[in-house]
Amino acid sequence: MNTITAAITAVGGYVPDFVLSNKVLETMVDTNDEWITTRTGIKERRILKDEDKGTSYLAIQAAQDLIAKANIDPLEIDMIIMATATADMPVASTGVYVATAIGATNAFAYDLQAACSSFLYGMSTAAAYIQSGRYKKVLLIGADKMSSIVDYTDRSTCIIFGDGAGAVLFEPNYEGLGLQDEYLRSDGVGRDFLKIDAGGSLNPTSIKTINENRHNIIQDGKTVFKYAVTNMADASELILKRNNLTNEDVNWLVPHQANRRIIDATASRMNLEESKVLMNIEKYGNTTSATLPLVLHDFEHLLKKGDTVIFAAFGGGFTWGSIYLKWAYDKK
Repeated sequence: MNTITAAITAVGGYVPDFVLSNKVLETMVDTNDEWITTRTGIKERRILKDEDKGTSYLAIQAAQDLIAKANIDPLEIDMIIMATATADMPVASTGVYVATAIGATNAFAYDLQAACSSFLYGMSTAAAYIQSGRYKKVLLIGADKMSSIVDYTDRSTCIIFGDGAGAVLFEPNYEGLGLQDEYLRSDGVGRDFLKIDAGGSLNPTSIKTINENRHNIIQDGKTVFKYAVTNMADASELILKRNNLTNEDVNWLVPHQANRRIIDATASRMNLEESKVLMNIEKYGNTTSATLPLVLHDFEHLLKKGDTVIFAAFGGGFTWGSIYLKWAYDKK
């Protein structure tokens, strides 16, 4: 029997219509377009304005986009992994709801939360299910409604995050394409540097936590930046060395879209020219679990069968890593 590898065979994506530009943010907090652009590379971000719609709405749109483009029957999907840091509600799995909503009623589903590394970790998990031989179609969705946890009076966070969703389909491959290697890590030292302080079991929701505004995301920007630059770059360099790859062997870097300076540092460590680095951070900002699949969605037309693609991410907690993947198809 030929060795099974897990390959991405389809991509979908969705971002809301409403654009929150740097110019608009200038009217909301003490900041300006030049400062934001210089330090982050972000010019605008998309926001889901409808208060009655949560992360599941974004995920459903991205999944339906993939299903329509790939012309697959949702009943053929075996499982759905929902990578998100902003589940619709506690306890009830957002992924389970999404599976039912898109008609994937033969699939089992669950949520995976590793902050901004959620989708990267999900790639590893989806690939393992495919490589086991038990599952043929695994849908991995990365979606976050970050606007639901952002304080728009906090200029250190409101300039960074946006809403969006992306999805990829993993299927078995017998040509040696798909996921080749992974290097995933985590370190609890980051627990207090990027978090939501209340609403969990440690600090349950109360009148006091609400009055103290402890339910929005907060971060120690300098510390997070320092760890992100070092660890994303280290992981990407290691995955190259471990697989005897040079910068010439790499066709594309798909980095987490958190900060342009972090992306540049990672590319520099890999000695990659800018033309090989795929970025859409200027349009969407940091959509957390959705950044990697949204990059694939936006640049799918550039990816060719056999291309060497390196993924890299860093998230709160801390979580980080890199994945080496061989692209499995040409876009029709």
